[in-house]
Amino acid sequence: MEKVLMIMNPYSGKRQAVPHLCGILETFCKNGYRTTVEMTTQKGDGARLAAELADQYDRIVCIGGDGTLNEVVNGVLSAGSSTPIAYIPAGSTNDFATSLNIPKNIMQAAEAVTKAKPTKLDAGLFGDRYFTYVASFGAFTKTSFSASQNLKNTLGHFAYFLEGIKDITTIKPYHMRFELDTGVFEDDYVFGAVSNATSVGGIVSFDPEKVCMNDGLFEIFLVKYPKTIQELNSIIEAILSQKYDSDSIVFSTASMGLVYSPENVDWTVDGEMVPTRDVCSIQNIHNAINYLL
Repeated sequence: MEKVLMIMNPYSGKRQAVPHLCGILETFCKNGYRTTVEMTTQKGDGARLAAELADQYDRIVCIGGDGTLNEVVNGVLSAGSSTPIAYIPAGSTNDFATSLNIPKNIMQAAEAVTKAKPTKLDAGLFGDRYFTYVASFGAFTKTSFSASQNLKNTLGHFAYFLEGIKDITTIKPYHMRFELDTGVFEDDYVFGAVSNATSVGGIVSFDPEKVCMNDGLFEIFLVKYPKTIQELNSIIEAILSQKYDSDSIVFSTASMGLVYSPENVDWTVDGEMVPTRDVCSIQNIHNAINYLL
């Protein structure tokens, strides 16, 4: 009988997973798993629990939002473990689940996990911190923590869009230089993302046919500072249509590089703020994570 460790953040989203916990456990029991549940109570618990316990279990199941999953992944990878990780999304937007076509219905996602097989996907490394799908800065980045939890719970994706568009019209530009293995980009940017996903921040989406999550490459998405109303409209139209041929947008790929930012720029990793830094390395860790899909 396989042993499963569930790491659950009971506060994610509208606490929507809490009423389903007994049903989730019953689903795993019926499918022949012996399950242990650990609840997170504060930031960092997910990483700590995963690092301490990963090798004692056959599978780890993360129940929460993208931030909880990030902690679990960091814990597993920092411990040097290869224990497969499954994700039952219970956050407000669940970008990563969207990219992986994981059911948004919690019980359907739980049932799918019991039948899932390990699949290797890439991870990102931003400085010394791993990320599952995005490291980003600027307008849409702040959306993930400036939109109140009540607003995100009530409006979901639309809350992110409202906050993001508001930010892009008011935020100051950051002069950034990206020295990547595929080229150098330098300009004044209001938003940037280094991602391995089809959805970023609940706002920016990429064509799933053009994004491969285990090809050893990131998608690089940079939005230049709009100097006119026409340029702003071009950016909004490109984001809404997912056609990033605007002169105000850089859309490329890379596997590694350095990012220079003369000013202190706030970055987020999988939606969680990280300390600012003037120079930071980014690296795609090819096939680093065993996901249960």
